[in-house]
Amino acid sequence: MPAPTDAEALSFQPLYKQVRDRLIKRIVDGAWAPGALLPSEMQIAAELGVHPGTVRRALDAMAKDNLVVRRQGRGTFVSTHDDERVMFQFFKIVPDAGTRTFPQSSVLSIGVHPATNDELEQLARAAGEEVVRIRRLRSISGAPAIHETITVPSADFPALETMELPNNLYGLYAMRFNVTIASSKERLKAVAADAMDGEALGIAVGHPLLQINRVAYAVDKTPVELRRSNCLTEQLHYRSELF
Repeated sequence: MPAPTDAEALSFQPLYKQVRDRLIKRIVDGAWAPGALLPSEMQIAAELGVHPGTVRRALDAMAKDNLVVRRQGRGTFVSTHDDERVMFQFFKIVPDAGTRTFPQSSVLSIGVHPATNDELEQLARAAGEEVVRIRRLRSISGAPAIHETITVPSADFPALETMELPNNLYGLYAMRFNVTIASSKERLKAVAADAMDGEALGIAVGHPLLQINRVAYAVDKTPVELRRSNCLTEQLHYRSELF
């Protein structure tokens, strides 16, 4: 049986969600790269055999999820993970006094390791797979603030451990590996600093920290990154903005 055409695959309701899913798949497959200008609503509608209003509604839903950006007079673009977007969508640690600033990062260690059972479960991976673990220190206004451990599947990020890592990892994921982080889930809890926290942050073992455990998801909802951030909060706080 031949594969269904785009129009045939859009035969179920609600139609705009089917269009949205088709357009998201193009981002996932790399047909539309980060920063790419999308075809016009009329072009997409003609290609899929739907009304332009349906395409507009699908793109509105994608814009709400930060997958695309609409620019007045210029068109609709695939979102990029520039510093401003990452800071306001994914970085929630803010100075008590002053404005939000993007942290500086220095890599403490990086390497490929066998995944633990917990990592396999959270990343929905098969037994025996390997992960890349990155440990880094993040500073705000020059002061150590966050001791961070990042874990990603090695198969999805080949040779990541050999690269010089930028401050903005999500931008690297998108541009080098075609993995766009679209959403995340976070859990917060109070913890006591261990020896590695103490060495990285210059504090005593047992010092209170705010721990943020994040699972980050690609556009297709696949979990692709685990991130544990142990944060000093004497002069910082976690801010979540709901709209």
